[in-house]
Amino acid sequence: MLKSIAILLAVVLSVFATDQLLKKIFIDGFRYYTDYIDLILVFNKGVAFSMFAFLAESLKWLQLALLAGVVGYTLWLKENRYLIPVGIMVGAGLSNVADRFIHGGVVDYVYWHYGFNFAVFNFADVMIDIAVVWLFILNYSVKKA
Repeated sequence: MLKSIAILLAVVLSVFATDQLLKKIFIDGFRYYTDYIDLILVFNKGVAFSMFAFLAESLKWLQLALLAGVVGYTLWLKENRYLIPVGIMVGAGLSNVADRFIHGGVVDYVYWHYGFNFAVFNFADVMIDIAVVWLFILNYSVKKA
C-alpha cells in the first residue's frame, strides 16, 4: 500500500507542478498568436466549455470531493494498473482546483480556432482527457490471469 501511495503521489506532483509552471508563464504575460492556435490567457469560471459556472465558489469544493473520492476508490481497488492514469487525472484536477482558489477561475491558454472556434484549454485539461481514455482502455481490456 505504501508503494502504491508513493507512485500515486509522484505522478500527482509531477503533473501538478508541470501544469502550474506552464500557467505561470501565461500569468506572467506570455502571448503568441497564429492563424490556427492562439496562446492567450483566459480565466474559466466553470468546467469544460464554462459549464457549471453558476456553481461559483461551490464548484471548487465539489471538485475536491470528487478527486478525493477517485483517490480513495483507486487505493481501495488495490489495482496498481490504475495508479498512473489516476495520478495524472488527480494531479491535473488539483492544479485546476488550485487555480480556482488562487485566481478565482481555471487558467486556460490554448485557443484552437482553425476551421472552428474551440474552447480555450490548458495542459491539465489534456492530461485529464488522456487519463480518462487510459482508464477506459484499462477498464474494458481483458485482464490476463
